[in-house]
Amino acid sequence: MDASLWVAKTGLDAQQSRMNVISNNLANVNTTGFKRDRAVFEDLLYQNIRQAGGQTGADTQAPTGFYLGTGVRVMATEKIATQGNTITTENALDLSIAGDGYFQIAQPDGTIAYTRDGNFNLDNAGQLVTSQGQLLQPAIVIPPNASSITIGQDGTVSIELQAGGGQQILGQLQIARFINPAGLQAMGQNLLKETPASGAPVVGAPGDAGAGTVRQGTLEASNVNVVEEMVNMIETQRAYEINSKAISSVDGMLQYLNNNL
Repeated sequence: MDASLWVAKTGLDAQQSRMNVISNNLANVNTTGFKRDRAVFEDLLYQNIRQAGGQTGADTQAPTGFYLGTGVRVMATEKIATQGNTITTENALDLSIAGDGYFQIAQPDGTIAYTRDGNFNLDNAGQLVTSQGQLLQPAIVIPPNASSITIGQDGTVSIELQAGGGQQILGQLQIARFINPAGLQAMGQNLLKETPASGAPVVGAPGDAGAGTVRQGTLEASNVNVVEEMVNMIETQRAYEINSKAISSVDGMLQYLNNNL
């Protein structure tokens, strides 16, 4: 098979993968705390026909080499961790992080997952949980005689007791930060998990040592820009079409050889 057919085929595969990434971004345009993905491309190995700097004579060298590429592939998808827009909900249990950091969510297997989705609720024991019922860590328990809940920018959780019972501080939220947030692995359900690439989490109070602060009564929207993704989609479609055209052109050339030689 002609090598150019294979090269163009790798281009089709790579552009199809990029379209999958773009489609997922657009599908999650309304997902709370979602961070858009970017496809990362790399060229494949080259055939070294002639080495640059090789001797072409006793006293001369080739100023350039002769290398034939073998195509392209998508080597990674990278999360873009820019801040999403803030949506005001006026719900006391809705939280967003302004700046760097993730909420910590306990998993059934005992591990901790991380999320920017601060859409929390109370379970039947008064604990703060996600929409999937998973516990926020460290655990915060709201007593049944609380008339209102206040969560400060530093994560301090306090309540006002019914019948003028006064104010009571329940605890403080902690958020986790990573040296390389792009290295976190997406798990679905708005959750991410630690990997060797992300590094170990640095857990602390909101606002400490560069950590983001907590905003009560707000949610962080997806950082997907629909217009930008549409432009990327058109660009991907055109790149796919031109690679398809390359295959058609090579096929026509081979047909010409078969019919005329």
